[in-house]
Amino acid sequence: MQTNHIRRAAGLTRGRSIVLSLMACAILGACTQAANTSAIDRERQKPVQRYDIGQAVASNGKVIVAGTQSGAALVSKDQGKSWTRTALGAASLIDTAACGDGSFVAIDFYHKVWSADADGANWKSVALSQPKTPLAVTCDKQGGWWVSGIRSVIAASRDKGATWKVTDLGEDAQLTSIQFIDAKAGVALGEFGLTAYTEDGGATWQKGAKIPGDFYPYAALFINRQEGWVSGIAGQMMHTTDGGKSWQKQPNLSQAALYRLFLHEGVPYGVGNGGTVARLEGDAWRAMPYPDAVPVFLGGGAPLRGQSAVLIAGPGGLLRAVGTTATQ
Repeated sequence: MQTNHIRRAAGLTRGRSIVLSLMACAILGACTQAANTSAIDRERQKPVQRYDIGQAVASNGKVIVAGTQSGAALVSKDQGKSWTRTALGAASLIDTAACGDGSFVAIDFYHKVWSADADGANWKSVALSQPKTPLAVTCDKQGGWWVSGIRSVIAASRDKGATWKVTDLGEDAQLTSIQFIDAKAGVALGEFGLTAYTEDGGATWQKGAKIPGDFYPYAALFINRQEGWVSGIAGQMMHTTDGGKSWQKQPNLSQAALYRLFLHEGVPYGVGNGGTVARLEGDAWRAMPYPDAVPVFLGGGAPLRGQSAVLIAGPGGLLRAVGTTATQ
């Protein structure tokens, strides 16, 4: 009798313990679930996400557009202070440019060209058959779209992507940079030092003298028909003052590969590996120190109008204004 009573008491105790444990788990689980859901919901409502990788930035002076690897267009109308987000679906924006009328054009790794109005809104896409893999995009002074990519192909559209004209330079090389300098002159640079120039608004392209050393360009910046810079692997920098007829090495004291080059307040800047922001000072490129620098690759950079600052973009939702004066 006593043994049975003890067994029943022990059973009841274990039962109560199990019930209390289940109730505690349920309560804690509910609290944890509610907290996690709330945190997730708040995160999802942010225009810039932690998984965003900024790959390209363009500014028309009033609006900034940053394209991400995950297919979002991030738009700021207040020089980077706040952002709005447009999800473009299954896309990866690898380059973008501002056109003369203020509109934007961007290329998608998945064979599309995207465009938006001067407010960075009303995004639309058109299919791109050539080049098979697009690598760079720009606008000419008349608003035409130009895309360069693998196998030395340049594609042009003067009707917002309805039709395309393709120029094949006949080289097994990637054209990684394309730029129109003025209404008639343009330059495209590529793998193995390949150069191509137009002087008739893109009607024809001619190959020029190669950049020495089988140079692989990451980015290029021409400020007129004669002078330009191109960045390459392992921090290489090349400079021309005769329109690409000859190229000279230029010291890059930052020692970082620069993936984007742009002009700010008349000074060439570059952003790249290791969180580096560099600029041309005299005859050499120097790293510009800034507080709380993060040692990650910077995929995009752009000038901030009316400010002594530039915008940088990178992984982890990095979109940040960096001051360009010592006091900042």
